[in-house]
Amino acid sequence: MLIAFLTAPEGVEQVELTEPWKAVADTGDKPQLVSTRPGQVQAFDHLDKAETFPVDQVVADASVDEFGALVLPGGVANPDALRLDKDAVAFVKAFFEAGKPVAAICHAPWTLIEADVVRGRTMTSWPSLRTDLLNAGADWVDEQVKVCEGAPSTLITSRKPGDLEAFCEAFTAEFAKLSGAAAGR
Repeated sequence: MLIAFLTAPEGVEQVELTEPWKAVADTGDKPQLVSTRPGQVQAFDHLDKAETFPVDQVVADASVDEFGALVLPGGVANPDALRLDKDAVAFVKAFFEAGKPVAAICHAPWTLIEADVVRGRTMTSWPSLRTDLLNAGADWVDEQVKVCEGAPSTLITSRKPGDLEAFCEAFTAEFAKLSGAAAGR
């Protein structure tokens, strides 16, 4: 199954991209980097530039039908840029409309707020997003990972890089349900 990883051209927290990417690849699914511009994505280690990663597809040309699920890595600048891009916001919203699972960590729920998909959801995030999520109609909890099942799709959220192990375990288990491969993994 093809899994979309949506990031802005600059500002993604590297470990929140690379660890989930590895977790997806380890299950046999195929991660694909989708961004708002072609070329490279500049990752960061907090405020310091880290590695760059090649973009596989531009979000304006991507179709939700190609993918089984979506991962939204964090970093402060990454979701802040994504929520200002109409194609990125529409892409995120389309996953929910299609009933496909979405995983988001740290500051990534800012993009979910912009897509208007958090109302009535129980979720977690980096603590500074608590008020934003509550104001958008979500129920916020301070937990390592929160899986919120329900219509139209399952939402898996996590707080920070220190929670990556639990986050990766939770979202790969949910993605496996979709592909019907949970028993074989």
